Amino acid sequence: MTPPATPGTALVTGASRGLGAVIARRLAAVGHPVAVGHRSGAAAAHQVVADIRAAGGTAEAFAADVTDETAVTDLVADVTARLGPVTTLVVNATGPQPELDPAAVSWDDHLAQLTFFVKSPTLLMQAVVPAMRERGGGRIVQIGSDVLERALPEMSAYVAAKAAQHGLTECWARALGPYGITVNTVAPGWIPVERHAGTSPESLAAYAADVPLGRMGRPEDVAAAVAFLVSPEAAFVTGERIKINGGHTLG
Repeated sequence: MTPPATPGTALVTGASRGLGAVIARRLAAVGHPVAVGHRSGAAAAHQVVADIRAAGGTAEAFAADVTDETAVTDLVADVTARLGPVTTLVVNATGPQPELDPAAVSWDDHLAQLTFFVKSPTLLMQAVVPAMRERGGGRIVQIGSDVLERALPEMSAYVAAKAAQHGLTECWARALGPYGITVNTVAPGWIPVERHAGTSPESLAAYAADVPLGRMGRPEDVAAAVAFLVSPEAAFVTGERIKINGGHTLG
């Protein structure tokens, strides 16, 4: 089953800043009408929309709590009404990622991570899949992390949730493949964005020294991988987890 070649509407969650904003701009540049999803930061989300429109693209901003079932249903209905059916979903929204000694991690700490990386992706997938099936195909890309390989002890709840998130990717790839829907995970390493503005030059240099390609990753590196996975050229790629970290974790 081959989906139409014309890019359909792309919903990018957590797109008011950071990786999401760059991904939204990249998808708009290759022809997708883009729904810029955000929970807070309305001004930043509208700036992303303005940037896309100034470059000749189509975009609208949509505020929603993507961990809430009703809000997700309403979000997808609103995007469909304003931009057309969602045929590309980029699951990027995240919450706080506290660093804790594993011995101090509570079940609530785990639930907070699972809410963002298991519950929210599931709600979003269930909301967009009917239109994708009707259209004859679609693309789902989850933004993961290379913390699985790094196994950072102080981020055990986050690591566990990110592992579970990719488990969903693999299961969904099998379930949705017969409908022409591909599902993949893009797993960045440390990609400095706005929230890392206070990081010391020494910390950045120390990390980059361990990267075989000798530099920090850039948001554009991640956006390029997402753009490939949602393109017709990646129609036979599904269930994969692609690390974008310059070889920092090999194997």
